[in-house]
Amino acid sequence: MSMPALSRVPPGRAGRLWLRRRQAVAERGRAQLDRKLRILLPQQQSQRMRASRLEQQCADTWAEARTWVLRAALLGGEDALRSAAPVDEAQARVSWQVVMGVDLPIDADVHFPAPSRFPAANAAVVPATDAVRRAVLAAVRLAAAEEALRRLDAEVGVTRRRLRAIETHWLPWLEAERARLELALEQDEQDDGLRLRRAAAEGGTR
Repeated sequence: MSMPALSRVPPGRAGRLWLRRRQAVAERGRAQLDRKLRILLPQQQSQRMRASRLEQQCADTWAEARTWVLRAALLGGEDALRSAAPVDEAQARVSWQVVMGVDLPIDADVHFPAPSRFPAANAAVVPATDAVRRAVLAAVRLAAAEEALRRLDAEVGVTRRRLRAIETHWLPWLEAERARLELALEQDEQDDGLRLRRAAAEGGTR
């Protein structure tokens, strides 16, 4: 994070006010970023655990779906699977929530089309259809959870970098400039006092 050029700091007491105002802004920024981070971190951890849980659930449901689809195919061949396929496509619907300015997909659902109008070719077709629907729903929910985690990871990273820039660059620079300016002002005041005393002394001897 680059600091303003020294020539931008006004001289004298105007510079003191300039630095105080910017230091106050930096302090407020640090407090806001720290608060944001304290809110985002628990959300990030919770979302990571949720994504892990949904990943396992997705793997389990797909394993079950493969088992039932294989059974249906063994009993009736590929024709049994094709006749069970619906005409329309399934549609995913995602629910969103804003957390500290971050749009997050908090949940997802799937609207499945009506079942095929053809009767089930064998006893495994209906359980296979149900298992595939559960697997698709699990996959959609996992995708939403992983996207939410990706967005939280990105926002936490950006917030940490901004906070670090304020704490390690911007505030130290402002504090150092204030100290330098205060020292210069103190020296100027001492010099002015010395000149006044000399002038008074010279006036008294005339």
